[in-house]
Amino acid sequence: MGAAVSPPVILGWARSAVVPVGGALGALAAHEIGAPVLQALLARAGVPAQAVDAVVAGNALGAGGNPARMVALAAGLPDHVAALSVDTQCCAGLDALTLAAGLLANGNAAIAIAGGVEAWSRAPIRQHRPRDAGEAPVPYDRPAFAPDPARDPDLLLAAARHAALHSIGRAQQDAFAAESHAKALAWRERMSQEIVPIGDATHDSYARELTASRAARMPIEAVADTLSDPVLALEMAVSRLAIAPRADGAAFVLLATPQAAAALKIAPRFHWLGGTSIGVAPEMPMLGASTAADALLRRAGLDADALWGAELHEAFAVQALSFIQALGLQPSRLNRGGGGLGRGHPIGASGAISLVRLLADMAHDAPSGAHGLAAIAGAGGLGAAGLVQRR
Repeated sequence: MGAAVSPPVILGWARSAVVPVGGALGALAAHEIGAPVLQALLARAGVPAQAVDAVVAGNALGAGGNPARMVALAAGLPDHVAALSVDTQCCAGLDALTLAAGLLANGNAAIAIAGGVEAWSRAPIRQHRPRDAGEAPVPYDRPAFAPDPARDPDLLLAAARHAALHSIGRAQQDAFAAESHAKALAWRERMSQEIVPIGDATHDSYARELTASRAARMPIEAVADTLSDPVLALEMAVSRLAIAPRADGAAFVLLATPQAAAALKIAPRFHWLGGTSIGVAPEMPMLGASTAADALLRRAGLDADALWGAELHEAFAVQALSFIQALGLQPSRLNRGGGGLGRGHPIGASGAISLVRLLADMAHDAPSGAHGLAAIAGAGGLGAAGLVQRR
């Protein structure tokens, strides 16, 4: 048997502001959002570009190419740096960390940058190519996430069905979403320390003050088709408030082997204890994050009570409420500065942004030895989670 591999260490983290589609990042391509974040990350950590061996970047809407390579070159990294792009939709930014840790563990890299970037505002227009000369191209908004259409529901409908199944009403969802906005507003100044300004994008701009009457006026976006009682169906409906908005943004984390950190004379502040990527039934995508988190905690011999805090990217309020219940997590330990509902959802970057939020809060408040978890669910029935420990 070979010697045990020491877990990677985290040397730094940084992210852009998260801005709704068409906002201050709306004219930028993915590499134009990601490169400034990567450059600032290296400068803040004191790591020279020549020391980096690989960049792993999640991206969901770039329609091919290699966004990670574009970001690496735009940031001025040497040509020899490996670049791997990951598309597991919402899970991509967090899956990138797990894959980068694997590169370090198997000796293919000593220092790697991992995270995600999404320029939803500049996403390509999608069309299915005609099969015959007489056919016209067919526009589409999203690809299929499961080969069987019956197992590939619209995500809004999946959220409404989940709410109906678990009796999580609209009022409860909206209250949770309003709290996410309030947390984000309260944390705005503190979050400026982790955000790399890009032009006018200096802070997460979506969060707002929400009264109960304003929340009640939000339109309904999805109603479960599994309830025969129309009144009950409306009570369990998903409103616009309870859905994370489309957004642009990027986030990256700097991973290294302990030996590489020592050679650079940098004292790391966190261990990356592990990550997991998992699948669930594609028609029940809301379960992906809690399933991944539970599997990772079990593997580490921990439970939710052992966590100082957790960051879940809340694409839907119902998903977050279900996550809390499934893990038995104390609500006060989740998303201290708000989540995706009060921030936005730059798909391929969202998981990495959650991890950056976790690291920033733990660096500020958590004691030595504390554990933190980041998690996210993805379309098609995917889940990802990552576990860190403060040194």
